[in-house]
Amino acid sequence: MSKKNMPSCDCKHRIISKKGPVEKNHIYRHKGDYSWAGIKTELYKPEGNDWSSIIRRVLIGSHGEKTGFHIRYFEIEPGGCSSFERHRHEHAVIVVRGRGEVRIGRNNYTVGFLDTVYIKPDTPHRLKNPFKEPFGFLCIVNAKRDAPIPL
Repeated sequence: MSKKNMPSCDCKHRIISKKGPVEKNHIYRHKGDYSWAGIKTELYKPEGNDWSSIIRRVLIGSHGEKTGFHIRYFEIEPGGCSSFERHRHEHAVIVVRGRGEVRIGRNNYTVGFLDTVYIKPDTPHRLKNPFKEPFGFLCIVNAKRDAPIPL
């Protein structure tokens, strides 16, 4: 392949202004314990009693990026679960730690390392951890998305 036909990377940076966050290139270094430098740990949701023992870390999507998607890391402790809900948006889930169970519609599946799950729009779903080790996964969703509908 000639240099002329090789793919290129347009790595333009934007300057941070006082008017608010703007897009810039950035690397969030993994700290080795399923956490990343510069990424805060948050509750899964600010309220609700239909979930337990789950945290969220927004890797891409709340730091001024202008993407059409968000990448979040969730971790469910043994015995914990997410809400049983549906949305008009889709989800892509990639398991990176432990094992867990995912309910998609009426079906339950056990998933493990690097298993990848696609949840289409309007599909009831829940992730849970009935195992003895933490269950961690990346979840990729649309940046603009609807609120969950609890089931």
